Amino acid sequence: MEFAAFADRAAEIEAESADLEIVDLVTDLFLTAGDDLATVARFVQGRVFPAHDSTTLDIGPSLCYAAIARAAGRNVSAEDVEDRVAETGEIGAVAASYGFGGQQGLGAFGGDGEGGADPLTVGEVDARLRELAAAAGEGSQDRKLDVLFGLFNRCDPDEARYLARIVLSEMRIGVGEGTVRDAVAGAFDVPVEAVERALQVTNDYGLVAEIARDEGESGLAAQHLEVGRPVQAMLAQAGSVTDALEDWDAAAVETKFDGARVQVHYDGETVWLFSRNMEDVTDALPELVTFVEESLTVPAILDGEAVAVDDDGNPQPFQEILKRFRRKHDVAKAREEVAVELDAFDCLHADGEDLLDAPLTERHDRLVSVLDAGIAELRVTDDPDEIADIETTALEAGHEGIMLKDPDSTYSPGRRGRNWLKRKPDVETLDLVVTGAEWGEGRRAELLGTFEVSVRTDDGYATVGNVATGITDEELADLTDLLDAHVRAEDGKTVDIDPTVVFEVGYEEIQPSPTYDSGWALRFPRFVGVRDDKEPADADALDRLERLAAEQ
Repeated sequence: MEFAAFADRAAEIEAESADLEIVDLVTDLFLTAGDDLATVARFVQGRVFPAHDSTTLDIGPSLCYAAIARAAGRNVSAEDVEDRVAETGEIGAVAASYGFGGQQGLGAFGGDGEGGADPLTVGEVDARLRELAAAAGEGSQDRKLDVLFGLFNRCDPDEARYLARIVLSEMRIGVGEGTVRDAVAGAFDVPVEAVERALQVTNDYGLVAEIARDEGESGLAAQHLEVGRPVQAMLAQAGSVTDALEDWDAAAVETKFDGARVQVHYDGETVWLFSRNMEDVTDALPELVTFVEESLTVPAILDGEAVAVDDDGNPQPFQEILKRFRRKHDVAKAREEVAVELDAFDCLHADGEDLLDAPLTERHDRLVSVLDAGIAELRVTDDPDEIADIETTALEAGHEGIMLKDPDSTYSPGRRGRNWLKRKPDVETLDLVVTGAEWGEGRRAELLGTFEVSVRTDDGYATVGNVATGITDEELADLTDLLDAHVRAEDGKTVDIDPTVVFEVGYEEIQPSPTYDSGWALRFPRFVGVRDDKEPADADALDRLERLAAEQ
């Protein structure tokens, strides 16, 4: 498929506002994608790699702006592109506003000397972007710039619009995972439930689309969990003991650990550890690798929590585990400073058998049978007083609270439903996306000192306040370093930040407010920590904010 044809279809989809019509347009796109179906199924979501693959292009806005400026001609600088993005708020529109195709020389074709007269194809764009992702070491940034420039230099305006969005993972055409699922089902005449199930165990929309087309329902049914390939974590909602006992005959109660979610994969020889976002964190947690090798008796996939502990084995605050999670350098030194233990609470696969459809209690029994230690206790009861005693014990031990789960519930990857409820007795916090900041004053003049935080909405993000309290000078320096790479534009002291970092924010009250575009404001917001384990898509949405406000 020519990339121009894909861009034309993407523009049609973006112009449509009705959900059903969008599904129909994506369905038609899949039917005409041919050999590029897998790539198209990813591109339409702004993805290059399958959801389970933690590979990234590692291209920030600055590099993208530089490539666009170079393709646009000598009179355009990266700063000019940045200024236009600040004005329009959207990289695709800016890329489409330039006339590309006039730059010559070796770099004009990505550095390989091949001609650029032939139209770009979806397959070629995919191959080039994968080449970008593989670039590493000395000179890699120059190589990425050359390749990206070569692509933009061959784009017409619509192609440039969607290339830029794919590169920065900002597709914004109204196509989510549910749309792709429904379009695959409609295009290849297979049940939506079969597509959903295959997606849960593979986390690869491109693969599932091809299987649906080539093998139909039977091919989808043949898909299973694969050790070494992570799946999305099942998620919980906030809830109460009353909610649990009203909905279920009894509640399965376990400790809510103040750690980082980790998915354990073991094939009998090799151990993989994945974060909640399916990022490979194996190298950062070598003691957990050793623990799994010594304690897990069969190939398996487990769900659990990595918890920082002190010398006596007592749990440490969440911020301590983040000093270890995703650590790529000085792992041995970090290990000396912060010890980590595994608390496993679920078993998704054991010794060749998928357990997603088994009841929670059966999965826990299987966990006990395959793991020799590090297992979270699960107690089933319909007695509120017993649940209160379990909660008291958990809190006294230094944990965050308790989880309440339906004993009969299956494991639904990626789903946040009422089958798992998290109960925390302390004040609620919100996980909010940082969308802006302001430089500090006085001795903090070189540090970002105030941070604009936002909730997710259907159209993007809506601000709920500015956080400036609860942050030490050392933390401000770390936050400034963290956010510097994501700065989109600056105007005096005000900084516009790409929505990539999630803060956990405490507050006293949620109030109606005409000041912020969410319609709400946090009273006395305070910084709790960086949710390094969460992507912006996992941050709290406006509907949760409104629900919490209504419950005050």
